[in-house]
Formats: sequence, C-alpha cells, structure tokens
Amino acid sequence: MADGNAQADPSAATLALDIGGMTCAACATRVEKSLRKVGGVADAGVNLATEVANVRIAAGAVRVSELIAAVEAAGYQARVHADDGATMPAMPERADRGGVWVAGAALLSLPLAAPMLVAPFGVDAMLPGWWQLLLAAPVQFVFGARFYRDGWKAARALSGNMDLLVAIGTSAAFGLSLYFLLAHGDGHGAHYYFEASAVVVTLVLFGKWLETRAKRRTVEAIRALQSLRPDTARVAAGGREIELPIAQVAVDDVVVVRPGERIPVDGAIVDGLTHVDESMLTGESRPMSKQPGDRVTGGSINGEGLLRVRTVAVGTETVLARIIRLVEDAQAAKAPIQRLVDRVSAVFVPVVLGIGVLTLLGWGLAAGDWPQAVLNAVSVLVIACPCALGLATPTAIMAGTGVAARHGILIKDAQALELAHAVRVVAFDKTGTLTVGQPGLLAAEPAAGVDRSALLALSAAVQRGSEHPLAKAVQQAFDASPPASVPAPQVSGIRAVAGRGVSATLRQEGGDAEIFIGSEGWMAERGVALGELARASAAQQAEGRTVSFVAAAPAGEAGQPPRLLGLLAFGDAVKPGAARALAALRRLGVRSVLLTGDNAGAAAAVAREIGIDEVRSQVLPEQKAEAVRALRAAGADGITGPRVVAMVGDGVNDAPALAAADVGMAMSTGTDVAMHTAGITLMRGDPALVPAAIDVSRRTYAKIRQNLFWAFVYNVVGIPLAALGYLSPVIAGAAMALSSVSVVTNALTLRRWRPPGGN
Repeated sequence: MADGNAQADPSAATLALDIGGMTCAACATRVEKSLRKVGGVADAGVNLATEVANVRIAAGAVRVSELIAAVEAAGYQARVHADDGATMPAMPERADRGGVWVAGAALLSLPLAAPMLVAPFGVDAMLPGWWQLLLAAPVQFVFGARFYRDGWKAARALSGNMDLLVAIGTSAAFGLSLYFLLAHGDGHGAHYYFEASAVVVTLVLFGKWLETRAKRRTVEAIRALQSLRPDTARVAAGGREIELPIAQVAVDDVVVVRPGERIPVDGAIVDGLTHVDESMLTGESRPMSKQPGDRVTGGSINGEGLLRVRTVAVGTETVLARIIRLVEDAQAAKAPIQRLVDRVSAVFVPVVLGIGVLTLLGWGLAAGDWPQAVLNAVSVLVIACPCALGLATPTAIMAGTGVAARHGILIKDAQALELAHAVRVVAFDKTGTLTVGQPGLLAAEPAAGVDRSALLALSAAVQRGSEHPLAKAVQQAFDASPPASVPAPQVSGIRAVAGRGVSATLRQEGGDAEIFIGSEGWMAERGVALGELARASAAQQAEGRTVSFVAAAPAGEAGQPPRLLGLLAFGDAVKPGAARALAALRRLGVRSVLLTGDNAGAAAAVAREIGIDEVRSQVLPEQKAEAVRALRAAGADGITGPRVVAMVGDGVNDAPALAAADVGMAMSTGTDVAMHTAGITLMRGDPALVPAAIDVSRRTYAKIRQNLFWAFVYNVVGIPLAALGYLSPVIAGAAMALSSVSVVTNALTLRRWRPPGGN
C-alpha cells in the first residue's frame, strides 16, 4: 500500500499561480497537464474553488514566464499568486453575474418552451419561426458564448469537455432549425428545434450556476478563518500608539490589544492578564487564561484585560495563515479515486462523440430521416455532458474537508481523507497525545490519623512559589480542590535541599514544626518510618509514577523522630476525553495500539485506564516507525492483505512514525515538525477528534461512491435511450442538469455532519 504521507522532495520549491478562465473540473485538469509538460516541473495541482495552481519545481530553474505561457497556450490566464496571507483570490466576474445570466436566458427560453407544455392539452401556442429565431439566437450566441469559448479551448488542446459537447449539440439543433426556416419558409405547422437549443443552454447555465454556488459554499471555512484577521493593529512606538495596516507590522513590534478586540498577530504577552477566546481556531469553547509570557494567536478574541503583545509571527507565518493553507491544499488535492475518474473522463468525451456520429449515420442511412438523425445525435451529446462525473469527487472532498475544519479537524491532503475511511488500526503516542504532557498530582494518600485535605493544604503551602514542575502540580491540585477544603496554613523559612526535596517551618499553637517533602531516600536519612505507606508507594511506582513523602518533626527538639504525614504520587495525567475516544474507536471497529518510550509500568497504567488494546513500551523514535510498518503488514489479526494504519502523535520523536503510517494525525498542541509530517491536524489536541476524523472520512468516501454511481447511471441509461430516439434534446438537457444538481446536493449534505458523541 502506498504511503499515505509520502514526503515531497525537500529540494523542490513550490510556486503558486492565479488561474483565470476555468469553468469546470476538466479545465483544472487541462491546466495541470499543461503545467506538468514544462521542463523542470515535478507536479502541479489546481484548486478549482480558489483558482490557484500550486506548481512543484523539482529540477533546475523554471522561469515563471514559461509556466504562464503554458497556461495561456491551454487557453487560460495566469499570474503569480500574491500570497500575503491576506485574502483569497476573488471568484471570476462571470460567477458574480451567473444568476443574472441564467435569469436572462430563462426569460428568452420560456416563450419557446411554453407551447410544449400546453400542447398536450390541445393548445397550439407555437410562435412563428422568425420569432423563435429572434428569441433563441441571443440565448445560443450571447448567453451560451461561454460554451463556444471553452469548447474551443478543449478542442485546441485535443481534448474534450462538457462545454464542447454542449456547443456541438445545441449548434446542431439551432443549425437544423435555421436550415428548415430558410429552406421551407415559415409555414404553419412547421416544427423547429430552437426551443431545444435554447432550453438546453439555459439548463446547463443553471447547472453551472449551481456549481459556482457550491464552490463558494465549500470555501466558507477559509473565508471564515480569513475574517478573523483584523485589518489593522495598534503598535506601541515612541511612547504612543500608532494604528498601522496589518501588513506593516513587523516581528518584535509591541501591539496593544484592548478588551474585546481581536488579537491581530501571533505573539507573546509582555504585559497584562486576561482570558482569550480561541474557539474559532481550536474549537475549545472555554476562554483560556493568559498571563505575561503566554503565547497568543492572531484572530482570537481578547477578554477583559488590556494586553501588550510582542509580535513573533506575521503574514504567511502566522498560525491562521498556515491553517488557511492547510484547508486550501486539502481542497486542491485529488484523492486516488479522483485520479481514476480523470482517466475515465479523458476517454469519455471521444467515445461519446463517436456514439453521436454513429447515431447520426445510423438513423440517417438506415431510416433516411436525417432531421431525426440530427436530433437523436444532439440528444446523445447533450445527455452525455460529463459535468456530474467531474463534480462527483471534488465536491464531496471540499464539503468533507470544510465541515471537518469547522470541528477542529484540518485535513492537509485528499489522500489522507480518502485513506482514513479504511483505517483498521490506530497507533498512539502517549505523552502529550493521550496524556496532558506534564506532571500532575495523581494521588495524595494520608497516613493514619491525617486528613487528606489537610495533607494537600500543607503540601501546597510548603511548595507555594516554587517553579519545580512537581510543586506546580501540588499547587494546581490544591487550587482545584472544593472551596470547603482546609485552607493553606502559614509557613516560613522555605528552602530547597538539593537532590532531596523542600522544607519549611509551620507556625502553629503548641509549638512550631518542620515540614519536609521529598524522596524515599531523604525520609530514610531523617529516620522516617514509612509503615503501611511503603506498600502504597511500591504500587504507585509500579505504575511509573514519581512518589514524594510528606513528614513533620517538632522544631528544635532533637531526638524526637519525624512523623510521616502521607505520600504524593505524580504522573502524566490522562486527557479527559481519552477513554471516550478509545471507546468510539472500538465502536468503529478500529484496534488501538500504544507506542511509547516510557517504561512498561507507566504505559500499562495508561492502557488500563483508557482501554488500549495493545501496549508497546520503551520504543525509540526509529523503532516507532518500524512498529507502524509491522502493524501494516498482512496477516495480523486475521486480516487479509495490508492494513491501513493511522499514527497519532505530537512530538518531533513521532515524526518518523507519522510519515511511515498510511494516515498521520498530529496534535496542534505539539511541534510544527509533527504537524508538517502528518496529513491531518487535530486542532484541539483532543483524542476524541481521532474517531471523528475517521468518521468524517467514511462519510465523505460514501458520498464519493454515491456521486459516482449516480453520475454513471445517468450516462449509462441515458446515452442508449438518446441514441435509440427515446429522448428529445430538451429532456436530455433536463436529465443532464438534474444529474449535476443531484451530485452537488448529495455532497453538500455533508455540511450537516457532526462528530460522534457531539465533540
């Protein structure tokens, strides 16, 4: 199985071009082929929604003028894309007026089509031939000019597309009608097919307009993200504040953010305390507490405090700009199934043209009815327009990646989206992925006769103000304890004892006491008897936890043995949603494996707590990649053939395994290296997003298969009926338009997707 996260040549450079004049998926494919033919171009991908081509240059220097010339030779326009992270390329002007053009074509076509609707009731309302010509000509050559223009581009490139089919088919119907009118005059009862050409053009224009609206809706996630970026920033300089355009803000500039404003840059807080709403970026609903030294992200909303933020990233280097690029890249990429569709489409148009010619000759030569032969051939060309086939995959992928992004799942490439539906095994890193990545107080066990709340309060008082990670964990546990708990006592003389722990003097009635917190070795040195807590300590250490003891000795009374008050056990706490995530994976039929460098005790404890199926501990980074390859091997767990394996991690040490997996998923709370290596980024760092990513992939892949089914059904059923004369051009046009509408509508139902369990 191909590696789902194969990395591009690191020496390759990528150039973005704005492409103008594209109207459908076939146009995007044609531009891609033209760019790939340029010497030195390794690959090219075109995003039809944003109208941007990303060209990967692998060898030597390729002049931009060569790339632009190749695009123009294919019949389109190109220019270097100004990627300043500010705005998306505007949709073409034609798209903006598409609705008006559809309405205009419909108004002119209605008088031509209305007589057909009332004819079954015995009403003859057919317009004279010259009036029909007057109404149909603007529809054919003004409103339908795009089909001639784009069809000519395809013919010049020796390829076919739906525009070429529409242009040929409607021109044949219009030309046949004009011939009848000129040759036989406008006699009563003469039948023309001006209404067929006009109605087909109108219906196809309507389908194009729906496609354009679909494209607009699929990029709403990108536009919503862009709208988070303020246009200006208030920069502190020379003792005053200057409001500057965001493009003029530089790294190390200090930006002032007032309460309620959006933070304009990525930076670190220099001064101020506040809460920041990052929900639009991370999906985290709770405002996050921020203080000096904390990082903030451009686009998030400042809460109640006045902040001074030192800029650390601007423009394309901001988190928001990178997120936008991830979504754009995902929508631009083609899934493997789409590449198959492209190959089918490449031969589809020539085959249809051949069937049209055979239909024309068959009816004309066999029956001698050349007018009917022309109409049947036109019907074949009209119903075979491959718009539904071209829309089947990209609309589903764009809808799937868009809805996933709104729920905090950023899918970098379409291949990851497609492969994720078949994932059978998910391998997890432990630290920072399933756990919070920092020590927490997991247990506080008091000695006999000691209250647990008093033990925690005393420990917090002794370690207050310390920067040691374990001291912080105690303080956080005390701060999170119920309000009715014992308050922290007053202590003095706090001092750290290197390699041992910390001690302080407790002021209390009846005599001061020395409180000391530290290792088992220090307790032994001070003559502290562990008693029953020795067994509890061994059990905690067997699970990979760090144990500290709390003891007290009467101050100034030599010879009095210290008394053990309790023990504190520290470890990396499991993330709140980890157990639910593993349960959701089991419901999806996915096996879970823990790959960690930690000791066996710590790994086994986490696995038991959240329900991991298999544990592999003390695994080095390079061994993680080997373990992933082994999981992909055939024959394991009774599965025939290679298994699709996903890897979830957050650190630099996870990068090899993320690259080795079919689908890599990185926590956004981790390193940039992990996110660049993985195909999917989980913006909340929540394990529950892993089953959600698999679920949205399955739903998207199902939509792709449904769309392809309907696209092929319309053509497989419709083309023979048209060739046999059972479909008029008007009915064929309506069926063709309906196929496009059904495909787009089916894909857009993905917008209603919600993660399992409401995450």
